[in-house]
Amino acid sequence: MRYLLLIITAIFFYACASTDYTNRSQLMLLSDKEEMALGEQSAKEILQNAKISRNAIQTKMVERVGVRIANVANRPDFKWEFHLLQGEQINAFCLPGGKVFVYTGLMDLVANDDELAVVLSHEIAHTILRHGAERMSMQNIRQIGGSLLGLIVQSQAPEYTSLFNQAYSVGSNVGVMLPFSRSHELEADKVGIALMQKAGYNTQAAITFWQKMATDEKDSSDFLSTHPSDTKRIQAIQEILK
Repeated sequence: MRYLLLIITAIFFYACASTDYTNRSQLMLLSDKEEMALGEQSAKEILQNAKISRNAIQTKMVERVGVRIANVANRPDFKWEFHLLQGEQINAFCLPGGKVFVYTGLMDLVANDDELAVVLSHEIAHTILRHGAERMSMQNIRQIGGSLLGLIVQSQAPEYTSLFNQAYSVGSNVGVMLPFSRSHELEADKVGIALMQKAGYNTQAAITFWQKMATDEKDSSDFLSTHPSDTKRIQAIQEILK
């Protein structure tokens, strides 16, 4: 057990980084170069397989709002691109390196540039904060920790190996990975609002947009969710905007 703690402590020590804007400490096992290479590869695959929307008005809107936010994101190393994909998904995302994708299903719910800025600034914030690479790093640590602990259990009490593997998988997912994802969402909301403000958009649109997106109260418990509940998210945004 002592060796396990030493190994994990060494990894945390040498892979410690801090986020832009929030200055939060984070574990990072991927370099910027490696992360952006993954983003470039993913973008190529998406563009090869997805259908690009022919809606000229919505496409121009995505590009107009996206460029305005990118201009204040302070990432001159990013090669920004903005694409509108045909699909019913109410979704958008930004890949490392600045490749932004929006689905037409989301555009059908966006009333104006301010509301679209809420979404794009949030997704761009995820990338600036390197949330994807941080999750990959935490997942790697989780796997390393599980493997090492499993070896200890197997050597000391082999009859409990199967039970340990099941308990570790559930416990680390619910206790670590899911809350980790929820905290990322709220952090991206905070930084996204800062980007909106710098770009000159109406930050109050963050409240009205998420109220529009809110589902019914059946999601009031976010214990097993990767995203915070709609109520909690709106409350957090209201606090930010005070």
